[in-house]
Amino acid sequence: MDEGTPGGQNPPLLVRKRRKGIYILPNLFTLAALFGGFYAVVMAMNGRFDLAAIGVFCAMVLDSLDGRIARMTNTQSAFGEQMDSLSDMVSFGAAPALIAYIWALKDLGRWGWIAAFVYCACAALRLARFNVNTAVVDKRYFQGLPSPAAAALVMGFIWLMTELGVQRGHSGLWLGWYGITWVMFAFTLYSGLTMVTNVPFYSFKDVRMKKSVPFAVIVLIALGIAIINIHPPIVLFAVFVFYGLSGYLIYVWRKAKGLQTSVISTSTDEPEERGLHQ
Repeated sequence: MDEGTPGGQNPPLLVRKRRKGIYILPNLFTLAALFGGFYAVVMAMNGRFDLAAIGVFCAMVLDSLDGRIARMTNTQSAFGEQMDSLSDMVSFGAAPALIAYIWALKDLGRWGWIAAFVYCACAALRLARFNVNTAVVDKRYFQGLPSPAAAALVMGFIWLMTELGVQRGHSGLWLGWYGITWVMFAFTLYSGLTMVTNVPFYSFKDVRMKKSVPFAVIVLIALGIAIINIHPPIVLFAVFVFYGLSGYLIYVWRKAKGLQTSVISTSTDEPEERGLHQ
């Protein structure tokens, strides 16, 4: 018998609970997307609005990857979701609003900062609503304009004007700088308010990346990349303008067909893109 324990029984072993860590790979992409938004603001403060736009577009690409990588590597976490949401607020909420204000809206006085604030506030409301409605929204559609697409509308217009030689306070276009500031005002308000509408925007979430596709699809993808390279600012801006209007076209079409216009799903399937706060 063991003399140190009654009845010769060994004392129970104390098992130390392992502390839960943070997955590096998906959060690395999220941090990179956050850096893209921060970089964009810094470049705008230095007057490099073309690089500011590129920073936001790079953040869009990185933001679309972090959730997919987390699912592919089975590294989803509540921490990652919250981190992704905060990163989106900076890169697609605060950054575009501040850059639009620095570039043009501040010349409109109080109307300028009101438009910038409305956009920023709507982005926050959009992301908060997405987080609480993830399990009930039809995964095929977004409820309102996705925040990266809204940022692409604002930043795409700035990028396009910069590439056309328009400098802050001066314009060689027939519209004039004063007219451009009001166009910027309209884009900012439209993008912000459309984020908080109930208009359905196609999410592309039902596209299966692992599913085999016809050879022609690969050819079309290569053709699309070539078209974008012709003049990225014009092509990308045109694509996002069309997408920014597509939700209203879908709404009108579904209304005319007598279909349900709400994207609140009656299905019990969990949406796949939980990590995408769009």
